[in-house]
Amino acid sequence: MTQKVAVLGTGKIGEALLSGMIGAGWAPADLLVTARRRERADELRARHGVTPVTNAEAAKTADTLILTVKPQDMGTLLDELAPHVPADRLVISGAAGIPTSFFEERLAPGTPVVRVMTNTPALVDEAMSVISAGTHATAAHLTHTEEIFGAVGKTLRVPESQQDACTALSGSGPAYFFYLVEAMTDAGILLGLPRDKAHDLIVQSAIGAAKMLRDSGEHPVRLRENVTSPAGTTINAIRELENHGVRAALIAALEAARDRSRELASGTKD
Repeated sequence: MTQKVAVLGTGKIGEALLSGMIGAGWAPADLLVTARRRERADELRARHGVTPVTNAEAAKTADTLILTVKPQDMGTLLDELAPHVPADRLVISGAAGIPTSFFEERLAPGTPVVRVMTNTPALVDEAMSVISAGTHATAAHLTHTEEIFGAVGKTLRVPESQQDACTALSGSGPAYFFYLVEAMTDAGILLGLPRDKAHDLIVQSAIGAAKMLRDSGEHPVRLRENVTSPAGTTINAIRELENHGVRAALIAALEAARDRSRELASGTKD
């Protein structure tokens, strides 16, 4: 962990990554950050002991560059970085929908690029980060990327052709669960519970269910069947979910998210 790593455009996810890396053993002195506002850079230095630099300085100094700016800002950032990034730098992109070819075309020939789709549970070290190699990235580059993003959760390697699907499932995935909790909380209020009690009941149930899915090794159908008694309350609820097309709506929603990721990759912004 003696290589220098720079996080460019350090927002909430970038800061969570820094915090996780420091907790995993990276020395703050080996971590560089860039931020649009000077106040933000000073805040990161005070909070984590990292070194704020300019984008050009990061490109010249760091062994690994992690680009965490918004997708619509990536082209401008690459224009700024391109004159300063040697071909032996590892460039990691955290921007949704942008393929590794977008970076390879704008950087020095042979530059290794790795594409990562992480999600907001990185803020609590429970991220799901999906990693794909570009044309010039080696197994060592992928392992190094896994070491970095493993500091804030789990990692999974996939072919880049599967990135849009992974973005739909896990990149946007937390929002679906928040939406479900919101709806279930409203239902709890309708059933006569105070909002805070409904919220606590649902959140703890969600945590417990997630741990059972992760740790039991059981198929979700089996776990659901274990809760579903003949002519009981659960099967009546499941029937209503099916009657209202919830399963079909979820499939359609994820397809829409995947399609939007493809549109971003093709340059369609609106």
